[in-house]
Amino acid sequence: MAVTPEAPNCLTGVRVLDFTQFEAGTSCTQVMAWLGADVVKIENPAGGDPGRRTGATNPHRDDPYFLNYNANKRSVAINLKAPKGLEIIKALAKKADVFMENFAPGAIERLGLGYDVLSKLNPGIIYGQVKGFGKGTPYENNLAFDMIAQACGGIMSVTGQPDGPPAKPGATLGDTGTGMLMLISILASLHKRRETGKGVHLQVAMQDSMLHYIRNAFAITTKTEKPPRRAGAKLLESNNPPCDIYPCAPGGPNDYVYIYTSRANPQHWPRLLEAIGRQDLIGDPRFETREARIENEKEIDRIISEFTSKRDKYECMRIIGAAVPAGAVRDTVELLNDPNFEERGIIQKIQHPTNGPFKMAGWPVRFDGKPPVVKPAPLLGQHSAEALMDWLGMSEEQVAALRAEKVI
Repeated sequence: MAVTPEAPNCLTGVRVLDFTQFEAGTSCTQVMAWLGADVVKIENPAGGDPGRRTGATNPHRDDPYFLNYNANKRSVAINLKAPKGLEIIKALAKKADVFMENFAPGAIERLGLGYDVLSKLNPGIIYGQVKGFGKGTPYENNLAFDMIAQACGGIMSVTGQPDGPPAKPGATLGDTGTGMLMLISILASLHKRRETGKGVHLQVAMQDSMLHYIRNAFAITTKTEKPPRRAGAKLLESNNPPCDIYPCAPGGPNDYVYIYTSRANPQHWPRLLEAIGRQDLIGDPRFETREARIENEKEIDRIISEFTSKRDKYECMRIIGAAVPAGAVRDTVELLNDPNFEERGIIQKIQHPTNGPFKMAGWPVRFDGKPPVVKPAPLLGQHSAEALMDWLGMSEEQVAALRAEKVI
């Protein structure tokens, strides 16, 4: 039975003034929108968030990159170079609970919308900023994107094959990973404000955030006083073979299964042998102990690959996964087209006004068994009139005048 997504309304009444672009900031504000906050995204009328045009199309359509990070928001297009435009932003800031931005270093301050200004207008505002590098570092004025943060924050150093160069993970840990840390901090600050009535200035650097995701690597360095050796698909402290990705039929680029045996459970190895029909190796001194398996790891990999290469990855996952942890390597086509994700509301199909039907992953946490509903990302300036009337009580005549003056 398919699950019907439903708005959890946890943040109903919370107003978010969203000055984010691309991904690190937008992923943060999008979750607030999913959870019920009124997120008003402020954009330049000339082109809006640069993420809208990541992929050029003629005629223009907002790129799926933008759609994936701006669902459930409202877009207000305001000319910040017009004095009236800046006045409107400050009026909105007075009504906002949260202000969020991830512009280039110093850009928001040059607009006259720094924390020192907005906190005087609204002492209760939660003011969040995502930058590439932290204040006080030699690089605080440098620009950064996801891959720069992953390089400078240690993620790449622990990713890749043992004898190969550092590699960039496919997941955007520098962007969305940072956005989630900011989100948690904003939610905690909103809770604290109920007690104090005071806002707070939150700042997080993408480089600094990456340290949060490699704490296991730091633990190895603490013990060895050396950087961890890259381990490919294995764990950084891999010392209990087998623990790797194994090829499956028919041999496509993602036809693999990951198999893991834990040193905390000595029964994993004999269970694995039974699952692949090699009971004859149970008790074999070449594999009986962890130390012996480390010494004979290449032979173990050959034995397992002999089994997996004759079966597809889902059969391997079903057979082996019943005995020890195992997971098929699934690509994005498989995930998007798996009806189970849609039935559970983890992936939702929405109708975008210009792009048509569009599938996207929503917020995975369920509230009373239901995931939050996903609404289409807004067109540029789609809600300029609606949001200004809601937040500032403007009349239709006032909005029409602003349009005529090209303020919105």
